[in-house]
Amino acid sequence: MNMRYEIARETFRKLSPTNAFSNPVMAIVWIGTWLSLLLAPSNDLGWAFGIAVFVALLTTVLFANFAEAVAEARGRGQARALREARKDLMANVLLQDGSVQIKPASALQCGDRVRVSAGEQIPADGEIVQGCASISEAAVTGESAPVLREAETDRSGVIGGTLVMSDQIVVEITAAPGDSFLDRMISLVEGANRQKTPNEIALGQLLIIMTLTFLIVVLTLPFVARQLGLQINPLILIALLVCLIPTTISGLLPAIGIAGMNRALKHNVLAKSGKAVEVAGDLDVLMLDKTGTITHGDRMATRIIPLGRHTEDTARRISYLTSAMDPTPEGKSIVALAGDQAEWKTTLTNAEFLPFSATTRMSGLNLPDGVQLRKGAADSITAHCAQLGGRIPSKAESLVEEIARAGGTPLLVCEDADIVAVIELSDVVKPGIQARFARLRSMGIRTVMITGDNPLTAAAIAAKAGVDDYMAQARPEDKLARIREEQAAGHLVAMVGDGTNDAPALAQADIGLAMNSGTQAAREAGNMVDLDSNPTKLLEVVEIGKQQLITRGALTTFSLANDVSKYFAILPVLFVPISPGMASLNVMHLASTSSAVLSALIFNAIVIPLLIPLALKGVPFVPGPATNLLRRNMLVYGAGGVLLPFIGIKLIDLALQFIGL
Repeated sequence: MNMRYEIARETFRKLSPTNAFSNPVMAIVWIGTWLSLLLAPSNDLGWAFGIAVFVALLTTVLFANFAEAVAEARGRGQARALREARKDLMANVLLQDGSVQIKPASALQCGDRVRVSAGEQIPADGEIVQGCASISEAAVTGESAPVLREAETDRSGVIGGTLVMSDQIVVEITAAPGDSFLDRMISLVEGANRQKTPNEIALGQLLIIMTLTFLIVVLTLPFVARQLGLQINPLILIALLVCLIPTTISGLLPAIGIAGMNRALKHNVLAKSGKAVEVAGDLDVLMLDKTGTITHGDRMATRIIPLGRHTEDTARRISYLTSAMDPTPEGKSIVALAGDQAEWKTTLTNAEFLPFSATTRMSGLNLPDGVQLRKGAADSITAHCAQLGGRIPSKAESLVEEIARAGGTPLLVCEDADIVAVIELSDVVKPGIQARFARLRSMGIRTVMITGDNPLTAAAIAAKAGVDDYMAQARPEDKLARIREEQAAGHLVAMVGDGTNDAPALAQADIGLAMNSGTQAAREAGNMVDLDSNPTKLLEVVEIGKQQLITRGALTTFSLANDVSKYFAILPVLFVPISPGMASLNVMHLASTSSAVLSALIFNAIVIPLLIPLALKGVPFVPGPATNLLRRNMLVYGAGGVLLPFIGIKLIDLALQFIGL
C-alpha cells in the first residue's frame, strides 16, 4: 500500500471517538469541533464564521492525527521489511533416527533441531549447537558484512530470516511460533506494544490538570460576563478554550514517543519499550565488560615462558594440550603459538576436557593416566597447585606482575601441582575509545569497566581506556552485587553484555543492552538489543534517550509559550465592549473579534504540522551541563514560542482581511 494513502487513511480513521478519547486534551478539541458545527448556522457572527471555526478546529484534530499516523507509518514500513525476511521459510528438521523432515518454519517448536547449509535462511530463532558459519544479518540489521556465529561460544545466537553464507550448522530452536525475535520486533516497531514512559505519563497528567482548569474558567466565563452585561458567543468560548489548552504538545506527544523508538531502531538498537529509550537519557553509571567492548574481543597469545626446570618444548606441549580442546579465541591462539606435533595429538585420546568456568576461572584436561593439566588465571592456578601440595616458583610471581603491569593478561599452566609456564595474552584497547568515554563523562555518566583479570591488569587497561572505575576478578554475582549497590545509592545503571552469565546483571540493570550475537538468555534478559553487536553502541543509546527527553521538554516549552500569545489575540477583543481600556492589550492590532478568533485558531492548527519534522527527528543534542540545556530551551523554544505566534497570528489576520473574512 502506498505510504501516503496509508497515512491519509489513518489520519481520518483516528477521528473515531475511541481514538479521540485516548488523548484527553485532544478529546476536548474533538468535542468542540462537532459542537461548533451544530452552532454554526445560528451564531450571531454569521454562518460563514461558524463554518470557519469548525474547519479550523477539525484541521487541528486532523493535524494531530496526522502527526501520530506519520510516526506509526514509519514503523509499519520497517515491519513490512522485517516480514519479508522470513516469508515462506522452510526448515530441515533433524529427527531422532537421523532422518530429515522438511516443514514450514511456522510449525517449528522449541527444542527442534534444524540443519541449515550455505545459501539457506535460518528458519527461526535459536542457538547453534553444532558447527560454525558466516551469516549475513542484512535482512535484520541492514549491515551487509557477514558475521561469524559458532557453537559453544557467546556468539552462538542466531535470528530467523538471516542467511547462512558458508558452511553448515545445526540450530536448536529457542522461540515458540509467534514469539520469535522478529515477531516481537515487528510488534514493537508497529507501535502495538508501545507503553507510555513515566515522564510522558507525568506530562500527560499535568496537561490534563491544565485543561480541566481552563475548562472550568471558560465554563464560568459566561456567567461572569452576564453580570457585566456582556453576551459571549458560544463559538468564541470554544475557540478560547482550544487556544488556552495545550493542544500543540498534546497533538505531538504520541509522535514524539513513537519517534524515539524508531530513532533507536535506525541505529540498529531494538528497544523493547519506550521506557527503555527514555531511561537511557537519565543514566549516570555505565558498566561494561572489558573484552570486546573496551579492548578488541579476542586476546591473542604472544609469549609462552617456561618456568623452573621445564624446557621451552615442555612448556609449549603442556600449553598445547590444555588448549587443544578449548573453543575460545584465546585457546585457539595458544594452539597456534605453541604449534602441534603428532605425538601431542595422540595424548588427547580419551582425555577428559574441563571447560572454563566463571567460578573456577580455569580449564584443562584430565588424562587417562590420572595426570591433571590446568590453564587459567594466576590466582586460580596457584590456589589449585597449593591445594595439591605444590610450590609456586618465585619467577612466576614476578612474570605475572610484569605482564599485568604492561596491560597484558597472564595465564599459568600446570601439570598436577607443578607450574610449567606463563602464557602472555595481549589485549589491545580499541582506537578512539578514550574519546567516547570522555564524551560520556561530559554527559555526567560514570564508566565502570568489568573484567575477570587480576587487579594489576585491570588497572593498566583502565588507565589506557580512560574509564572512571573498574572491577577486577569479577564473577557474575559480583556484577549483580555492584549494580544493586549503585542502584541503592540512587543511580540509574546500564549494563552491556552478551553471555548467559551476564543475564542476571542485564535483568537487574535499569538498561540492559544485550548483543544480538549473544546467547538467547542474554537477549531475553536485556530491555534493549543491539543488532550490530557493538558494545560501545550504548553511547548512541544514551544520546537517543537524552534527545527524547530534550525534544519533549523543548516542544512542551514552545507549546505553553504559544498559549501566552494567543491570550493576547483573543482576550482583549473579547472584553473591549465592556472595558475599552482592554484595547491597549490588543498589541497586534487585530481587525475584529471574528478575525482575532479565526487567526488564533488557524495558527493553533498549522503549528502542529510545522513541528512534526522536529518531533520525528528530535531536537539536536549537544553534550553539556543541564543548566546550559535549560537556558537554551528557554531562550530558543520559550522566547521563540512567545514571539512566533505574534508574527503568525498578525499575518493570518492580514490575510483574512484581504479575502474579506
